[in-house]
Formats: sequence, structure tokens, C-alpha cells
Amino acid sequence: MATPSSVLAAEPLAVSEISLADLRWHAFAASHPDALCFHRPAWAELITECYGQRPFVLAVLGEKGNILGGLPVVETRLLGRRRWVSLPFSDNCPPLLSARLGATAFTGALEQARLDADVRSLEVRASLPGDGAYRRCDAVLHRTEIEHDAEVMFARLHRSQVQRNIRRAEREGVIVRRAEAATDLSRSFYRLQVQTRRRLGMPAQPRRFFEALWSHMIEPGHGFVLLAYSGTEPVAGAVFLTGTQTITYKYGASDAAFWRMRPNHLLFWNAMQTACDQGYRWFDFGRSDLSDRGLRDFKTGWAAQEEKLVYTTLAERAPDAGSGRGMLAARALIRRAPAWVCRASGELFYRYAA
Repeated sequence: MATPSSVLAAEPLAVSEISLADLRWHAFAASHPDALCFHRPAWAELITECYGQRPFVLAVLGEKGNILGGLPVVETRLLGRRRWVSLPFSDNCPPLLSARLGATAFTGALEQARLDADVRSLEVRASLPGDGAYRRCDAVLHRTEIEHDAEVMFARLHRSQVQRNIRRAEREGVIVRRAEAATDLSRSFYRLQVQTRRRLGMPAQPRRFFEALWSHMIEPGHGFVLLAYSGTEPVAGAVFLTGTQTITYKYGASDAAFWRMRPNHLLFWNAMQTACDQGYRWFDFGRSDLSDRGLRDFKTGWAAQEEKLVYTTLAERAPDAGSGRGMLAARALIRRAPAWVCRASGELFYRYAA
């Protein structure tokens, strides 16, 4: 006898476009064990508030109108053609599926929905099955499985690369505090963020993005911001966002003049202790480029397993990867230019970077 999941997967599936505000999606995402911070409706809402895209959910509905699987999406336009992305500025955003819905069947339904809507491409920050999907892998994720006992968790961390640096930060008098006001993020953290992005040769997100991040994600309790202080001066900060079972490190910034005090190590350890205390299963260190060996080694030291990060595009033809030469030139310019160039380039770049 066929199981319910195999019966459903064998039947033609139709994807419905539902509102991001639909309470069915809110309930489905809030209860799904694999839901990440990027699946929260608030995350797509803040992106579209800042950059103007149209958000919605592509969902397969059951006979009673209940959601069997779904994917949050925003619509952008590229050279006059519509394009769906799930989701911009998100490290990893796989579809959320019930036990009755197969991943291959859902991917096929997504592709049919794209064709029916005459959309140029659907880009998903996850690996999707199927023969007609274009996949690329130029990054990795690092995830640590959390112990509920912080002492046991600490013992699993790399002794010289992590444990020793946490202890050094404590000896240096670094203090970690949780942000309590919006200005802690939009001013104190943002100042460090501009320094860091300029040092890396990358545009800084607009200040309004962090203001929206506070109101949509941090204030409602979908994450927290930690600032590390030397005396009264914030010298490092990090933003952590929460899903059902996972805490995700999303943004980090620091003043290079204080690196010798190892404030970033104490920030991460404080966040990991929160994950232990609050019963989370996973701590996600976020995306790292394959070429960034130093960052990958740093994250591995936190008892993290490295996983390939595959992105999928459903389209008539393979997406153009580009040469990257323009980005290299832009990075060199930002490093040498005043801080206002880093901020201004972010205002221009991120609106079209989905």
C-alpha cells in the first residue's frame, strides 16, 4: 500500500501564491522544526521595507487549505524581466515541507509556477532536487550541535584557538552586554559595521536597514545583539537571529585596534551560552566563501561541522556567474576611500543586489 507522502508526491501539484501576512504561513513557519530565522515573515518584511520588492509565499495547500509546504519569495526586476528570489541577503533558506510532501515534487511545482507566471528565474538559497535545476557551490556553512550544559560545550571547543582566546578576553577585562535600545544597533554597532565593511572593501548596508532589523526582528524577540566593551567603548558587536531550533550568526563587526583583546571570541561564547541555556539545538555560524580559509578554520574551531552551501536557480538557461573583476575593482576603491564612500555605495548597491 502506498504511503500518504508517496501518493501526494506522485500527483500533479499546484503552487499557490499567498500573502506573507497569511496566518497559515505564520503558524506553519513558527512550528516547523527546520525553520530558520530567514523563514520568519518579519525577515522578508524588513528586506522589502528597505528595498521595495514585493514579498509573498509560494505554497502547496492541502484539501482543507492547510499549508503542506512553502517558500518565502520576493519579486525583483532585472532588465525588465520579473525574477523571484528566496531570499535576498539570506545565507540559507530551503523550502519548508511537511512529511507528506516530497522535495522533488515541490521543486517541480515551483518550476511550473515560474513558467505559468512568465518569470525569468527563481533563485533559491538551498539545494533543490531535479534535472532542470542549475546549482552552484562557492561557499560553506558551519553548524555546531549545542549541548545543554555550557561546561560540556566549552570543553568541546578547540583548546588553543578558542578556549584560550575566550579566557584572554576575560583577563583583558572585555565585557559583553546585550543591546537594549535601537540606537545600540543603528549607532554603536553601525559605526563598527562601517569600519569593518570598509576594511573588507565591501559596501555597508544602509543605516535604515539596521533600524528595520531592530523593529522587525530584535524588538519582537526574534534575535539579539551583543556588544563587547573595553571600558565604556564598544569595540566589537554581533547580530544573532533565531529560528525554531537554530541561532544564526548574521552580522559581525569590530575595531581592529582591539583585536589583541579577542572581543569576538567572547561575543561568540556569550551567544553560544545563550543557545545552551535556552535549549536550541544548533548554532549556525553563517556563510563563508570557499576561498576564505582563515574564516573557515576559525568557525571549525567552535566544534562546528562544515557543510557545502549549494544555491539553486530554476530558469530556461544557466545564470551568468560573471567574471568578478568589477567587484575586485570596487573593493579596492572602497578600502582606499573615506568612510562615506562605503556608506554611499551600500545605498546604491544593496537595492539591486538581490
